[in-house]
Amino acid sequence: MLRLLLELAPCLLAGFWLGRRFPALPSQLAPPLLRWGMPLSLTGLLLKSGLPLSAIPMAGLIAAVTASGLFLCRQIPALLPARSLQLGAVVGNTGYFGLPVAIALLPSEALGFSVIYDLIGSLITWSAGPLLLSPGQSRASALSLFKTPVVQALLIALPLGMSPWGSLLGQWLWLPARVVLWLLLLLVGMRLGLVLQRIDQAEKRSSPSLTAALAIKLLVLPGVMWLVSVLLQLPALMQQALVLQAAAPTAMSVLLLAEAADAQNKGGEETIPAARLVLWSSGAAVLSLPLWFQLTAAM
Repeated sequence: MLRLLLELAPCLLAGFWLGRRFPALPSQLAPPLLRWGMPLSLTGLLLKSGLPLSAIPMAGLIAAVTASGLFLCRQIPALLPARSLQLGAVVGNTGYFGLPVAIALLPSEALGFSVIYDLIGSLITWSAGPLLLSPGQSRASALSLFKTPVVQALLIALPLGMSPWGSLLGQWLWLPARVVLWLLLLLVGMRLGLVLQRIDQAEKRSSPSLTAALAIKLLVLPGVMWLVSVLLQLPALMQQALVLQAAAPTAMSVLLLAEAADAQNKGGEETIPAARLVLWSSGAAVLSLPLWFQLTAAM
């Protein structure tokens, strides 16, 4: 747990302060990180861990649990009235938050499993997310998922991993990959600082719908993933990777999609619930993720 805090806390706290002090900085840092840094980092992680082609069927399990969770959340509008809460309760910040956690707590062999989870989560977020929140923009957003960093990294890492230089490139890219992930954590902290500014003027007290979304994201979803992986008798390392990624806080992309939906539908009410869920889940995950790690490690 100490190692996790040493990995996460300095970057998140520094980013939080920078985001509050320099509001324009995240918009300047994000484009090069997403365009170049994130694909490079994911490529390095995949080459370092080895491409877990034997674990590709695991993608079906991830998709089934996530899609089923989203379907069930859609069936309880009285509990989760905002569509952004329904989406945010099941899709996590696996790229910026989950991967650093995996590096801090798990051996490098588990990184490939974590990247596969990030891939499936990205596909669901950028296909079902726009359809749920902004139906008129669903086609354009669905096409944009092919430009996501995890897809780009897979397209680069697959041929390199099968080449004689894959292992050597993985060693060379390991340190740059770690640096990029630290910068991404810094960016998460900056955006959380901006999110807090955004809801400063809104009602700050919690609500039953926010509490329910937090419970589903941080407790129910990883609990279901752990139970299913145990019943299927998956390898212990794969179980840990799946549970930790399922327990990642709500994805920042949910907030971006909510903002797009409110811009399209004047007077929409999706942004503030999404902002609250991103903020509170990110803070609570710093405490809940080590507990999930201890639970899965003990089994």
